[in-house]
Amino acid sequence: MDYADLWLNDEADYRAKSEAPAMSLPAIGITLDSEDPGSYSKFPWYAVRENYASAVAAGGGLPLMLPHELGRVDEYLDLMSGLLVTGGAFDVDPSLFGAKSTHPSVVVKSHRTDFEWAMTEGALTRNMPVLGICGGQQLLNVVLGGTLIQHIPDEIENALAHEQPNPRDEAGHDAKVVKDTLLYSISRNEDLSVNSAHHQAVKDVGDNVVINAVAPDGVIEGIESSKYAFCLGVQWHPEFSIDPADRKIFQAFAEAAANYR
Repeated sequence: MDYADLWLNDEADYRAKSEAPAMSLPAIGITLDSEDPGSYSKFPWYAVRENYASAVAAGGGLPLMLPHELGRVDEYLDLMSGLLVTGGAFDVDPSLFGAKSTHPSVVVKSHRTDFEWAMTEGALTRNMPVLGICGGQQLLNVVLGGTLIQHIPDEIENALAHEQPNPRDEAGHDAKVVKDTLLYSISRNEDLSVNSAHHQAVKDVGDNVVINAVAPDGVIEGIESSKYAFCLGVQWHPEFSIDPADRKIFQAFAEAAANYR
């Protein structure tokens, strides 16, 4: 399928799609972050940035938040037509990709990772569309058999500031998109402006996984797998809609989810 045919170029059509009746919309499960007591609540609490949900809705999906109930993975998947694995200020446990040591900067949230891993595996088993964003791409890569750079400044010479100092709703650097990939068919552009909020990145990819975007310093910015109907990871945060391709990613994801049922 050529995803270039899916775009709604007219703003009125785009808005109408985002406001379509809920019954016609594909349910997109969005993974949540989990936080210890403090700040918002004296008890453990879940969190997610609003623009994850608004980007899904604007793209044509129905956002569905996913508390970390490991015993309810299949029930969640039965309700859904697509899975969005979000980012967060934590890392995938290096032991999950066979690392023999852990960088001092690594922070893990084991229960969240266990849940997201189970949801991702379950979605892929069903050939349900999956979109991984930032840390979600990193988890997706490990689930698909790949490894991670644990701390970019220690492994990439002359690395860009991937934890950009300017606000996250601004571009931090550019990314070069590889032609003949799903991402290119979505973006229709080889050059994207992306934001950047990570200290880890994809290192090696697994079987049937293709690198679809790279930063100027060589850091992998996107992956995908043709083994599945729609399996896409991006290292930046397209929910901020900085580049025109960002909105198109959510439109393509929602379209794939609509075709899943």
